[in-house]
Amino acid sequence: MAITGIEIFKLLPKTNCGECGVPTCLAFAMSLAAGKTELAKCPYLSPEAKNKLEEASTPPIRPVVIGKGEYAKKIGGDTVMFRHEKRFENAPAIALLISDDMEESDIDGRIERFNTLVYERVGQTLHGEMVAVKCQSGNANKYKALINKVVQKCKASIMLTSNNADMLEAGLSVCTAARPLIHALTKENFDRIASLVKEHSCPVVVKDDSIDAIIELTGRLEQSGIKDIVIDTGAIDMQKALENQVAIRRAAINQKMRSLGYPTLVMANEMSGDLMKEALIAATFVAKYTGIIVLSDFSGETLFPLLVLRMNLFSDPQRPLATAENIYEIGSPDENSPVLLTCNFSLTYFIISGEIESSRVPSFLLVKDTEGLSVMTAWAAGKFGADIIASFVKKCGIADRIKHRKLIIPGYIAIESGMLEDELPDWEIMVGPREGAHIPAYLKTWN
Repeated sequence: MAITGIEIFKLLPKTNCGECGVPTCLAFAMSLAAGKTELAKCPYLSPEAKNKLEEASTPPIRPVVIGKGEYAKKIGGDTVMFRHEKRFENAPAIALLISDDMEESDIDGRIERFNTLVYERVGQTLHGEMVAVKCQSGNANKYKALINKVVQKCKASIMLTSNNADMLEAGLSVCTAARPLIHALTKENFDRIASLVKEHSCPVVVKDDSIDAIIELTGRLEQSGIKDIVIDTGAIDMQKALENQVAIRRAAINQKMRSLGYPTLVMANEMSGDLMKEALIAATFVAKYTGIIVLSDFSGETLFPLLVLRMNLFSDPQRPLATAENIYEIGSPDENSPVLLTCNFSLTYFIISGEIESSRVPSFLLVKDTEGLSVMTAWAAGKFGADIIASFVKKCGIADRIKHRKLIIPGYIAIESGMLEDELPDWEIMVGPREGAHIPAYLKTWN
C-alpha cells in the first residue's frame, strides 16, 4: 500500500461492524495496509473513500484480468524489480498462437496439444493459459469460425489479434462473453478500438515501437476511463525487447510512472523460426517482467521446462513450498501395509510419494510439518528430532489404522532411531534408504 494503516483508517466508516472478517475498522485498516485483505470486504465504504483507497492501493504494475470464470488469467500486480525484495506476484500467461490461415489439421493439432500438455509438479498443475487467435486471412467469417472453435474446445482465455479493426470487431461479436484481450490499439486506430473496448468491457493491448508514444496512448485511455491495459512495444529483436521490458518496469516502479504501470506482452513467436531458440527467448522474458508470452506452437520438450521455470520464479522466496501435515494413503494400503515418515517440504513429499507409488507396495506416508524444510535441514534446525516425531506419531492416529508397529524413518536421520525407540517403546524403528530412488527396492523386501 502507498499509505499507512492510520491513513486508511481515517477514510473508513468506523462502524466496527465486523462484516469484513475482523472485529474493528482499525484492524481492517492495518490488514489492508499489510496486503492481507481486500478493500471490497468493507460494505459501508463511501464512493469517494473507495476511489481514493483504490488509487492508493493499486500496485505500480496494475493487475489485469483476461477472460472470465475458471479461465480467467490475472497478470501484473508487481511491486518490486527483483524477486528477493518481496516476490513476483502473478505468473505470465503462456499463449499459443493459432491463425485462421492455417490448415484445419494444424489447427486441430494445436488445440489438442494445448489441452493435453498439462503437467503435475509438486502438487501444482502446470499448463498454458491463453490462445492468441490471429486473423491473417482478412475474412471475417473465417475468423469468427476459428474463434468459435477455440472458445468451444480450449480451456483458455482468449486474445484476439489483428491489424484490421473490422476483424477485431467481428471477432468480438462472437466471444464478448469470454472477455478476450484485444490486440492491438495503435495511434492509427485509437478511436475505433477504444470505442470497442468500452462497448465490450474488454482489456486491450496498446502497441507502438516508441515508449513515448505508448505513454501518450495509455494516458489517453486512462482519461477515457479504460484501465485494463497491456503494453506491447512491438520489438521482435530480443535485445531491444529486453531493454524495453526493463525500461518499462524501472519507470513504473522506481519512477512511479503510472502511464507505464501495466503488464507487458512479448511475441516470442516472431523472434525466431526455431522452436528451441524460441523457448530460450521465452524463458528470458519469464524472468524479465513480461505478462504474456506468445509462442508459435506447444511441444512437451519446450513447454514443460518453461512452465517449471515460471513456477519456480513465481513462488514466494520467503515461504518454502510445503505439503499439509497428514497421513497420506498411497495405493490403497490396509492394516498390514508399511508406514513411512518424511518432512513436508513439497519436493521431498512428491519424490517420496512417487517412488512409493512406482514400487506398487500400498503404503501409509506420514508427513510431519517441518515448516517446509527438507529432512536434513529440518533435523539440523531441531524440527525433526525424536521427541517431535514421537509426538506426531502418537497424535496422528496411524496406530488405529494398522496392526503392526513398524515405522520407517528417512536414512538421513538414522541417528534418531535409538532415541525414537525410547520415545516409542511399542514401535520398531526401521531405518529406510537415504535416497528416494532406493525406496521401491526397499519396500519390496519389507515385511
